[in-house]
This record gives sequence, C-alpha cells and structure tokens, in this order.
Amino acid sequence: MLRVLMKKQLAEVFKGYFFDAKKNRMRSKGAIAAYFLLFIVVMVGMLGGMFTSLALSLCGVLTDVGLGWLYFALMGGIAVALGAFGSVFNSYAALYLAKDNDLLLSLPIPVRTIITARLVNVYLMGAMYAATAVVPAVVVYWIVAGTTAARVIGGVLLFLIVTVIVMLLSCLLGWVVAKISQRLKNKSFITVLVSLLFIAAYYFFYFKANDLLQDILLHAEAYGEKIKGAAYGLFLFGRVGEGGLLAAVLVFAVTAALCAVVWTVLTRSFLSIAGAGGRTEKVRYVEKAVREKSVFGAFLGKEFARFTSSSNYMLNCGLGILLLPAVGVLLLLKGPAVCEALDSVFAASRPGATPVLLCTALCMMSAMIDTASPSVSLEGRSLWLPQSLPVEPKTVLRAKMSVQLILSELPMLIAAVCTALVLRTAPAERLLLVVTPLLYAAFSAVFGTVVGVRMPVLTWTNELAPIKQSGGVVIALFGGWLLSVILGGLYLLAGYRLGAPLYLLLWAVLLAAAGLL
Repeated sequence: MLRVLMKKQLAEVFKGYFFDAKKNRMRSKGAIAAYFLLFIVVMVGMLGGMFTSLALSLCGVLTDVGLGWLYFALMGGIAVALGAFGSVFNSYAALYLAKDNDLLLSLPIPVRTIITARLVNVYLMGAMYAATAVVPAVVVYWIVAGTTAARVIGGVLLFLIVTVIVMLLSCLLGWVVAKISQRLKNKSFITVLVSLLFIAAYYFFYFKANDLLQDILLHAEAYGEKIKGAAYGLFLFGRVGEGGLLAAVLVFAVTAALCAVVWTVLTRSFLSIAGAGGRTEKVRYVEKAVREKSVFGAFLGKEFARFTSSSNYMLNCGLGILLLPAVGVLLLLKGPAVCEALDSVFAASRPGATPVLLCTALCMMSAMIDTASPSVSLEGRSLWLPQSLPVEPKTVLRAKMSVQLILSELPMLIAAVCTALVLRTAPAERLLLVVTPLLYAAFSAVFGTVVGVRMPVLTWTNELAPIKQSGGVVIALFGGWLLSVILGGLYLLAGYRLGAPLYLLLWAVLLAAAGLL
C-alpha cells in the first residue's frame, strides 16, 4: 500500500508532464519525453550549472586558507534555503490540506502509512531542489581538495543531512501555512502577497549576493572566527563536508532527534489538520436593503470577483498594477539621474528621446496587465450561462474589457504623472507623456478582449491553461511589448526629426483610432 500511495503522490506532482490541461487529454509520448528533457535541462543544466560556477569561485579560495568548512556551510545553507522554499507549498498541499484527505482517511489505510507516503514525497521534492546546489558543491570540493575515504563519506552524509533538514523545514513551514490557511476567508490575496514578498526577497538577495560573497572572500578568516564563536553548529555542519566524522555523528544525531520530534507532532496533529474543513462561524441574519445593480454593473462585479478570487489570475495578469505605481515613485526619487543619463546618450543625436523612451517603458509595463485576454476562456464550459441570458453580448464583453481598463488606467495615471513631474520640458510635452500611455492602456484592454474572443480556450481542466498557455494571452502580452518597442524604436530611427511632441501626438491619435476601431 505504501508503494501505491507513493506512486500516486509522484503522479500528482508530475501530472502536467503527462496530461494536457489545456486540451483535456493525455500528451503524446514525444511530448512527455520533451517535457522531461526540458525539466532535466532546467534543473541540471541551468540551476546545477549556476551553482557549479558558484562552487568553483568559492572552493579554491576558502580551502587554501583552511576554511573548507565555511565553504560547505555557505553552499549547504544555500541548498537548504532553495530546497525548503522550493517544496514548502508542495508540503502544504500534499501533506496537510490535500484534496483527497477525506477519501484516503475513509479507506482501511493506517494513518501512519498515509503520513509516510506524503513525507517521502516531500523529501524527494526537497531533495531534488537541494541537490542542484549541494551535489555540485561536494563534487567541486573533491576535485579541488582531493578525495579521501573520509571526504567521500562526509560528502554523502552532508547530502543526506541537508535533504533531511529541508524536509523538516518544509514540514514546519507547511504546517504554519496550513494553520493560517484554515483561518482565512480570502486566501487568494494572502497567496499573492506571499508570492510577491518571495519575489522581492529573491531579487534583493540576488542583487546583493555578489557583494556579500566578495566581502566574505575578502574577510574569510574574520567571518570564520565569528561563526565559530557565535554559531558553533554551523561550524560542525560545515565540518561534515570536509570529512570530520565526529562532527558528522553529532550533526546526524541532532537531525535524527529532530526527525523523531517532527514525526511525533505529525502523527498527533495530522488528523486535526487534514480532517478540518476550515473555521466556520455562526452568522446572525440581519435584514438589510440590497441595492439594485444595472446589467453592466452586475457583470462588472462578477468579473472583479473572479479576478480577486484567483491568485493565479492576479499574479499572472495583474503584476503591472503594482509595478507601475512603484516605478512612478522610483522616478520621483531617482528620475533626475535617469533623465540625465538618457540625455547624455541621446540628446546630441536624437533630441527629445528621453520622454519618448520613458513613455515606451511605461507602455511595456502596462502590457503586463492583460486580464481581458483570458477572461472569455475562463468561462470554460459555463460559457452558455451568459449566452443564455437576455443580455447583449457586447455588454458582457464590455464588462470584461472594463476590468482591465480600470485596473490599468489608475496605476498608469500615477506613473505617468510622476514621470511628467520629473521631466523638465514644455507643458505640451508633459501632457502628451500622460495622455499617450493612458491611450495605450485603453487600446490594450480593447485589443485583449478582441483576441480573447477570437482565440478562446474553453476545454481546460486547470485555470492556468487559459491564463498562461493560451495563444490569446501570448499575443496580448508579447504584442503589447512589441508595440511598445516600435513606439520607441521608430523615434530613434527617424521619428526624432518630427520632434517628441508631434511624434507622441501622432501615436496618441493612432492608439485612440485603433482602440475605437
């Protein structure tokens, strides 16, 4: 039974490789092989290659000064962080709040068997991510420092310890997410917030990582002494990779003890979490008047409710809603320096290029708001419902278009006004810098609706198919970017002869006419 459950868990993880949710059918053998080949290229080629390069840059320098343990502490810490964050949502969904909990618990299967199968799944997923960092670290160390029996044993033990720590952290974080999830009414906004925080943290550490590593390499001995004094456990953890057998025994014993604690907590709390249906509250009915809505208002509210109820929809089709105001505020702070840099490059040969290029940048970010394109496809098999109502089709489509229009125009207005305040140009040019991006956002909403009607995907089984994989979304997104590039590129090629005000005015008229058409 354990083998069957483990096979089921892995099949759920890799379901997308075998089943086409967009076409609602199994993929061909060639497509399955291509997907797995792409997976290997990404995991081994890209991630593995990136961490191999990092290991090569650290290993020689640190081992030469006798700080091989610091090398393993750094690479092991990266592996733990990567594995834990890579598998935390898998552990949340597969271990605690899986959709088949009620079914499995109703069968004559011991609860410990269910927990074991899901723990193995969590371990394998975490180990897969962690291996892309810890395996290159161990192999590079063996090549640079040489191989001995103790180092080989230490490297293998380090891999096991890292993957077990990843599993423990995934279980802990997944438990926290599951507990929070039970108490939330609208989980979509929390999912979006956590995802955005994770993306922001990733890019923050990505841009800071090079400076931090350079600082560590320059002051390696000082950092080593501080870590030994303040965090002796990290020293022992790093010594495992060097082949320190005593350190390996101590760290392995602590890890095993933590595994026992986690197992005990899981077996005692699994039923209370897996069998919970979320918090329910008694609501007292209070009679109140309901304001009647117009037909258009009702459909508009329906579309906004769909958007705010899906974290996938908000993240993939609404990222520009946050980026545009953020860029506007950034321009208020750093705008003069940006304008000065652009003027120094283009002022002599392409006068007036700065406002046009800033307008291009705003339009490119506005293209990342593309809610209208998948909105028709998201009706799915329920498309007949709005079609059967005594409502004109254009009313339904205008509601879908208006959602993107509302979501894009206000952020664009904020960003465009901030940009216009930074520029030191004529009032007419500043006004056009505001009007042109607003007309571009309006055109994008209309264009996205047209593309969504012309290229619908209605047979999906997973909402990610129409949101991320439909041809209409691809055309709306990349077509918007291409149009933005044309706007800036034509000016640099020949449009500068007209001057920025006239050039932007022509584009404003063109976008307005195309949108109306």
